[in-house]
Parts: sequence; structure tokens; C-alpha cells
Amino acid sequence: MKKSILIAPLNWGLGHATRCIPIINALIAQNFEPVIASDGAALELLQKEFPNLECIELPSYNIEYSKKRMFFRLKLLLDSPKMMKAIKAENEAIKSIIEAHNIVGIISDNRFGVYNESVPSVFITHQLQVLSGNTTWLSTKLHQKIIKRFDECWVPDNKNAPNLSGKLGHINGMPFTIKYIGPLSRFEKKNCDYRYEIMVLLSGPEPQRSILEEKLLGEFKNYNGKVLFVKGIIEEEQTTTASGSMTICNYMTSDTLQKALNESKLIVSRSGYTTIMDLAKLGKKAFFIPTPGQFEQEYLAKRLSQQGFVPSCKQDEFSIDKLETMNNFAGFETVDDEVDFERLFDLFKGK
Repeated sequence: MKKSILIAPLNWGLGHATRCIPIINALIAQNFEPVIASDGAALELLQKEFPNLECIELPSYNIEYSKKRMFFRLKLLLDSPKMMKAIKAENEAIKSIIEAHNIVGIISDNRFGVYNESVPSVFITHQLQVLSGNTTWLSTKLHQKIIKRFDECWVPDNKNAPNLSGKLGHINGMPFTIKYIGPLSRFEKKNCDYRYEIMVLLSGPEPQRSILEEKLLGEFKNYNGKVLFVKGIIEEEQTTTASGSMTICNYMTSDTLQKALNESKLIVSRSGYTTIMDLAKLGKKAFFIPTPGQFEQEYLAKRLSQQGFVPSCKQDEFSIDKLETMNNFAGFETVDDEVDFERLFDLFKGK
């Protein structure tokens, strides 16, 4: 009888869900039975990717960004009571899920309440240090306190240089078990001709996703080259429309997105960590527009620019002219490290 493993990504953009896809595939390959738990767009995406797996809806954190960068931390602070309520509710739900589905292990990607002392529990994060400006020390301490509730912390990055997360995922003296598992990506690099000059790949919480969508649709509407514009909106049906030289999709599943990424010369996107792992796996050239007020994305974009890999700019400063700087940057070097899932899953095999 296959052992059931609960895998639960945070619904904050699509990155947490998509980086769980290779883990789910590996669980299936290792003869485990994955049970997916999340909410919102993250759950909808994984239901489309794995229609034959059991999917459970968890209480939503209802995370939204402010429209103005200056109010980002204030918005998160004001939303924290309902977020704490949701975390408590999901932790209560986990007890019954474990019993109902005979769960023998848990993998939580940044869902704080998805753990239980009765089974081995793993927390996935690339943020051992949580940047929040002058409150970084506090946000980091609170995050580490949560991670300590889990048996292991898996960091999707390399332990030593070169690495992708920088100071986010590398900090000394952690009071819990850390395993650097290597970058996670659902994609494979394919040698093919370019079909698109530019691919716009959107994701992330509202309202900032919509704000960037509106801005980029305006910027690229008169662009001469072929543009593929993926909005990152998970809907019941996939839709594709044409506008001039631009092809616009609401979303893409893994196979079609892999093909489109490989066929695109340049990617314009947020500097989310999962996007960075994907583009590094594919060895792509990119231009990053970090989400306003999200210190993590701003740090990653700045770090990659300083290293000479990927240019970036603030959201309100972007224009097509900014892409002229691409010749000064090398793009990502292809990352082809394999994650040793068999070793990682030993935690769930028992005696």
C-alpha cells in the first residue's frame, strides 16, 4: 500500500505551487501517494496539473498587496490577525486530514500551520532571513520560530556559491535541521528555434499583478517583434487571443509553458524566486520588474543585476527602451543539478 504524503503550498502568487510540481512528480515516481492541499489559484493550478490526485482546500490566508509601495508593510500588519486565524484553522484541519487520508508525512511550502507532531513534517523556504527593511531582524526571528515547529527545513538552493538566493537562504547558526536540496524547477531546457522575441510572464498577488499587466499591455501593443503575453490568471478554460503582433494567454500548464519559454528569446517578469529558478534551469535571458514593496524580489533583482546576469528596474520606471540594456548582461547560466529526492524522502519511509 502506497504511503500518503500531504504537500501544501502557500497561495501567494503561483510560485509556491509550481515549484511543488517536481516534488509531486518525484513522490509519484518513488511510489508515494501525494495528497495536495492549498487554496485559491494555487490549488486550481495543481488540480489542472494533477487531475487524478486528491486535492483538499485549506483556509485561505487572503494575502493582498497594497497599491502603493509605502503601504506594503502596513497592509501586511493590518491583515495579520486574519492570517493568524487562518493558520490556526489550517493546523486544526491537518489533524483530521492526517486521520482521514492516512498521512505519514507532510511537506509544507510556506504554509505555517501545516504540520503535526504525529508525522514527520518538512517546511520549504528560500528565506531563512526575511527582508522587511528596518524590521528584518523581527520578521526573520518570527519566521525562524515557525520553522522550528517542523522536523526539517528544505532550502531550494545550493549551500555554497554559486547560489541563487544569496543572504535570503544562507545564514549561520540556525536552531533547526536545514537541508539544501538544490534549485527546484518543473522545466527542462530544449534546443529549438525562437518563435517569440519577448515573453511576458506575470504572476503574484493582486492588485499588483493587474497593475503590471495593464502597464505592459500598453508598452508592448505597438512592439514590432512577436510577443507572447501570459497573464498568470488561472481560469476554468485556457484562452488565447491575438492583438497585433502579440499573443495573449490567461495561463499555461507546465508542458505548454515549458515549450513557450524555450521558444522565447527574452523573458520579462517579476523577480520571484521560483521564476529565477526556472529561468536558471533554462539558461534564459530576462528583464525583471520586482513587485513594489516586496523586499525579497527587490533584493534578488538588485543582486542579479550587480552580478551582471539580469537587468531590472522599478515598476513605474519601465518602458520598452529599458530593454536596450540587455546587451550588457549575460543572462542565466544553465543550472542542471538533479535533486536527490530519494534521499530526501527517507524521512517518510520509517523504520
